[in-house]
Amino acid sequence: MFIDEAIVRVKAGDGGNGCLAFRREKFVPRGGPSGGDGGKGGDVIMESSERHNTLVHFRFNPEYKAQRGRHGEGSNRTGREGEDVLLKVPVGTIVYDVETGEKVHDFSHPDDRMVIARGGRGGRGNAQFKTSTHQAPREHEEGRPGEERALRLELKLLADVGLVGYPNVGKSTLISRISAARPKIADYPFTTLQPNLGVVLAGDPPNEISFVVADIPGLIEGAHVKDFEVIMGELASFGAGLESKPLILAASKSDVTNKTKLAKLKRHAKAHDLDVFPISAVTGDGVERLKYAMAEKIEEIRRAAQPDIVAS
Repeated sequence: MFIDEAIVRVKAGDGGNGCLAFRREKFVPRGGPSGGDGGKGGDVIMESSERHNTLVHFRFNPEYKAQRGRHGEGSNRTGREGEDVLLKVPVGTIVYDVETGEKVHDFSHPDDRMVIARGGRGGRGNAQFKTSTHQAPREHEEGRPGEERALRLELKLLADVGLVGYPNVGKSTLISRISAARPKIADYPFTTLQPNLGVVLAGDPPNEISFVVADIPGLIEGAHVKDFEVIMGELASFGAGLESKPLILAASKSDVTNKTKLAKLKRHAKAHDLDVFPISAVTGDGVERLKYAMAEKIEEIRRAAQPDIVAS
């Protein structure tokens, strides 16, 4: 279990100002106050969605501001309300107020919706202040400011992809290439003592795919020959059905790999109906192809896990 976090700043829209105006129509013998009210500012709303499973999209755009309300106008015209901002968060996201540390909401089920910053009320126009003894009021109100707050989003994650391989083959470097994670990397065996976690984003909105990659340490401890068979054997002995999980084979350090060994690995993979992705995490060669292969496999699994929709 891992924790994904993001800090966002939200600002609801300010209310529009009330209008100061008097009727001046040619055939209206008695004028009067006609200033309309300002419109309400837009809210900032959060909603839980099963389409999202990480908080990575908030790291690239951490500030959100709803539209302010329009000012009131003459002839008793009320200003238009500001548009709301809707933020989609994964199911399981817990929202905390940064300033107070208080838990704001726990999005524990899909399609849960909450207003996390309320728009300001529109100010009253001078027509609202007219009374029988106050026929020509010049009072009018400014709109109220919208709520503004900093929020910390927290999400417990399970890894979608596990990187399994011998020590010092470049797993940590690969995570640093395809995600925002920056694990400690050193050139000695068994570098990774705890799992490194990376949240990966593939594609462009609105069809982007995010998934979690973990570098799994300590699974293999020093076999010397037939790497592929040894790794598969270790997966099987570990239990939990790991050997039957969907598999993508990456040949790391392709910039310095012996070509004969690579060709032999490709033949072996073809016999097992597997594609091989030669990559170099140092130069970046082949890394994007591998990342999108991961994303396609994960999307395939997610679609298969969704219940069929029966039309009535």
